Amino acid sequence: MRRADRLFQLVQILRSRRLTTAQQLAERLEVSTRTVYRDIQDLCLSGIPIEGEAGVGYLLRQEVSVPPLMFNEAELEAIQVGMRMVQAWGGSELSSAAKQAMIKVESVLPERLKEYQSLMFAPDFYIDNDEFKFLDALRKASRLREYLLMDYRDAKDDCTQRELRPLAIYFWKGTWTLLAWCELRNDFRNFRVDRIVNITNLGRYFAVTAGQEMHDYIKLMEAEYGGTYS
Repeated sequence: MRRADRLFQLVQILRSRRLTTAQQLAERLEVSTRTVYRDIQDLCLSGIPIEGEAGVGYLLRQEVSVPPLMFNEAELEAIQVGMRMVQAWGGSELSSAAKQAMIKVESVLPERLKEYQSLMFAPDFYIDNDEFKFLDALRKASRLREYLLMDYRDAKDDCTQRELRPLAIYFWKGTWTLLAWCELRNDFRNFRVDRIVNITNLGRYFAVTAGQEMHDYIKLMEAEYGGTYS
């Protein structure tokens, strides 16, 4: 990886506003911690407002605008594959957004890359759109932090009704899954989106609650299984 690309990625990681250690940065960027310390120092000298210290972690205290870098062939292929997957499996709103995003990306590509085509595809053949009919509503409810009432059919074909705090949607082993705080179980629960029978927006909104947020769930998974999930 070019150093300019690495510095750009380092800033993007820190923009998440989560305290991140040099070891975590090194693992994400596949470099040594010594390299991370040197890059952090150079970014600070160039005016990037990074706060923190070795052994504690780093974060950005204010928004930083970093000019975009030109895509290389591998990066372009990654974008194409990602956009094709979203178009096929992302629900109607994100599918439309992915198409528009690709138009914008292609409009600024140099001539040598405009005809570049990935050999990896995500075709929508044989896809039942009913599997994704709740994705848009789930995304919106998660973003607005709105309570949902959900009718759900599990793997045994048993139906239950749950009041949920929707937190995030993730794609796991070929299936969209909703991560939520379940009021019935008073705990985190995961629900396959294709098994949701119906959802109702309750018009009530939930506040940030310690121990019941997505990052709390991620910490639990990291502690139980190891690795980094963010």
